[in-house]
Amino acid sequence: MGMRIALDANRYVDFTRGVPEAVEPLRRAERIHLPLIVLAELRAGFACGTRALENERNLVRFLNRPRVEVLAPDEETSHHYARLYRQLRVQGTPIPTNDLWIAALVAQHDLLLLARDAHFDRLPQLPRI
Repeated sequence: MGMRIALDANRYVDFTRGVPEAVEPLRRAERIHLPLIVLAELRAGFACGTRALENERNLVRFLNRPRVEVLAPDEETSHHYARLYRQLRVQGTPIPTNDLWIAALVAQHDLLLLARDAHFDRLPQLPRI
């Protein structure tokens, strides 16, 4: 099976700007999963920006690609969330709640995480690109 990636918001933005560290892994990926949380973060950013319509059009075009899928949390995700939350609490290294949801989805679906937030390093069991 080919590479299956979960895409974080900052790397989606990098992709739209043509940053090779984001473009190349996405080009090679068999499947690209955009967590629902990331979709909400992106749209919130668009709503606060000056290019909301253009950004939304580009996002919809991206979402309509056959290899791209929005990934929503479900009941099983809550178990992964709880386990990772406990680990981070014991370590004394909390991360933002949205990123904890993203991490839980990555763990649940056995994905590679394409993100540049250093706080994901606090979860070494998450495979990253």
